[in-house]
Amino acid sequence: MDYPLGTQCQRVQNQVMKVNSEKERASLLCMKALASRGRLDAVSQQMAWHPQYLESFLRSQHYILHMDGPLPLQYRHYIAIMAAARHHCGYLVSLHAAQFLRVGGDPLWLQGLEAAPPRLRHLDHINKVLAHRPWLTSRSHIQALLKTGEQCWSLAELVQAVVLLAHCHALCSFVFGSGSDVDPPQTPRVPLGTPPGYCYCDAANGNAAVPPPLANPSDRTPRRRSLDSSCEVACLRERIQKAQEEKERRGERLLYTDVEEEEEIACVADPSRFDSDPEFGYQEFARREEDFQVFRVQDYSWEDHGFSLVNRLYSDIGHLLDERFRRVAALPSSRGPDLKRAIWNYIHCMFGIRYDDYDYGEVNQLLERGLKLYIKSVTCFPDTTKGPLCPLPWAPLKPAEKVHVNLLIMEARLQAELLYALRAITQYMIA
Repeated sequence: MDYPLGTQCQRVQNQVMKVNSEKERASLLCMKALASRGRLDAVSQQMAWHPQYLESFLRSQHYILHMDGPLPLQYRHYIAIMAAARHHCGYLVSLHAAQFLRVGGDPLWLQGLEAAPPRLRHLDHINKVLAHRPWLTSRSHIQALLKTGEQCWSLAELVQAVVLLAHCHALCSFVFGSGSDVDPPQTPRVPLGTPPGYCYCDAANGNAAVPPPLANPSDRTPRRRSLDSSCEVACLRERIQKAQEEKERRGERLLYTDVEEEEEIACVADPSRFDSDPEFGYQEFARREEDFQVFRVQDYSWEDHGFSLVNRLYSDIGHLLDERFRRVAALPSSRGPDLKRAIWNYIHCMFGIRYDDYDYGEVNQLLERGLKLYIKSVTCFPDTTKGPLCPLPWAPLKPAEKVHVNLLIMEARLQAELLYALRAITQYMIA
C-alpha cells in the first residue's frame, strides 16, 4: 500500500540532507583554502556557491601551480602574471607577484617583461594570441619556441606553459564577471584553528548574521564559530575593508598565531609592465579579413584528441581539466540544459569553433540580446580599464545563478584556447 504523504516527506528529507551535505562540503573546501593561505580569496568565495565545481577547480589549479611539472615555481607564477596582464587584471597580477616572491623569484623580474629571462619573453607572442585571437595559433608558433638553442623550450615545458596561460586568461573572465577584482588579493591573515569574527563559508550558506568587529587583536576568543552561521559576501568584504582601515588608522599591527609561515607579502604590480602590445585585442572572427578556416570539432575535439595529447605530455592534467568541464556541465540549472549548451556553443562560436550537430538558431532563440552582450563582454573584453562590463540582464538573479553563468564562460573559453593550442602542437608533432 502506498503512502503518498510519507513518500513526499521522504523526498523533502532527502533534499534537505542533500542541501546540508553541499553546505558541509563547501565549508570543508573553504576551511582548506583558509588553512593553506590564512585567508579565503575572493574567487573561492564566489565559486563556493557551487562546491561540487569548486573542489575540481582548486584541485586543478593547485596541480598546475604547485605540483610536479617541468617548470620551476618561479616560472609558473611569472607566466600567470603575463597571462593576467593581457587583460589588465590587477587582482591576479598582484596575487601571483606576491607568490612569485614567496617562492624565491627575482624581484627585478617584476620591473617589467623586459627584465625577465629571454625564455619567458619568448612566450609573449603566443600569450597575446591565445588571450585574444586563439585561431591565429599555428604550428609555426610552436616550432619557434621549440627550436634548438640555449633559450628554447622543451615540449613538456611548453605544454605546461600553454595550460597555465589558458587557465589564467579564462580566470580573468571569471574575476571580472563576478566582481572579484574589486577585492584586494591581500586580505588580513587569521590564526590557524581560530576563524575570524566573520564566517568564511558565507557563499555557501544563507544566514546573514554578522558579528560585531573585534576592537583589537587581543580581543580574539579561542572559541570556534559554528559553520552554520554566515554573512553575505558583500558584508564580508565590507567588514574586511573596514577592519583593515581601522588597523591602519590606529597604527596597529595584526598579530598572527601562524609562526611557521612568513607574513603575506604585500605586492601590488602594475599589469601594464608586462603587456608589450596593449593595442592587440579581440577581433570579430566572423568579420576577419584574413582567410582563417572555421575550427570544426568533428576534426579535432577535446574528448578525442586534446585530452589524450595533453595528458600524455603533462601527466594527469588532462583528467583534472576534464573533470572541470564535466562538473560545470553537470551543475543544476533552473533554466534547463539547452540554455547551458547555447551559452557554451555561443562562446566557442565567437572563437571560430563550430559543432556540425548543433542548430545555431537555438542561440538566438534561447539567449536574449542582453545576455549575449554580457557573455561577449566577459569572454572577449573583460578588461574593465577599457570600458565597463555589460550587466547580466536577468533580474532578479540569484547569486548562484550568476556564478553559474560566469563558470560556463570561464570553462568554455579555457577549452577553446586549449583546442587551438593543442591542435597546433599536434600539427608540429606530425609534420
